[in-house]
Amino acid sequence: MPSRAYHESLWEGVPAGLEPPDFDLRRRFLLERVAVGERVLDVGCGEGWFAVELARAGATVIGIDVAEEPLRRARERGAGLRPELDLRLVDADGPWPLDDASVDAVWAGETIEHVADTGGWLAQARRVLRPGGRLLLSTPAHGRLRVLALALSRRAFAAHFDPRADHLRFYTRSGLTELLDELGFQEVSVRVAGGPTGARRLLLARAVRSRW
Repeated sequence: MPSRAYHESLWEGVPAGLEPPDFDLRRRFLLERVAVGERVLDVGCGEGWFAVELARAGATVIGIDVAEEPLRRARERGAGLRPELDLRLVDADGPWPLDDASVDAVWAGETIEHVADTGGWLAQARRVLRPGGRLLLSTPAHGRLRVLALALSRRAFAAHFDPRADHLRFYTRSGLTELLDELGFQEVSVRVAGGPTGARRLLLARAVRSRW
């Protein structure tokens, strides 16, 4: 599994303050599905862009990431918030430091595509969610037209599927829907959003932890 040094080195190449892709679209999707006073876990919180928005909207936020550098930036971004953001460093392949059934929602923005053990990762999400709690996530979409557009450009294909890149999984709408269904989530809804057909688009997913 990648070491912490690997994840820290990835963040060294990311300019501080760089707005996440499709930020406004994903923020709107997230805030429309989280209520004031709810406890939300932001998985792969990075610099805390979404964690800060959740806190400003009245949620109680816990942010976790596998590198210290993004958490340092997140603390700076959230400075002055009351209560302060609860930001925690976690192991990439270990259990999340939360009790069972302890959060109302889990948000993972552009995170699941970086995960090697997808089943184990989703099991952690299900474990920490309260019965009836929501999993909310976004990930790049890889529908047929997007893959075709990449295939028609040798340079774009090579860049997108560079074996040195940190994207490990590539999701379609149907594939992500089936995955969430199979791993114990209910009321699964996955839609495609973002740019024009053939350009970068993303999947926005909502699923509910069963009440048993």
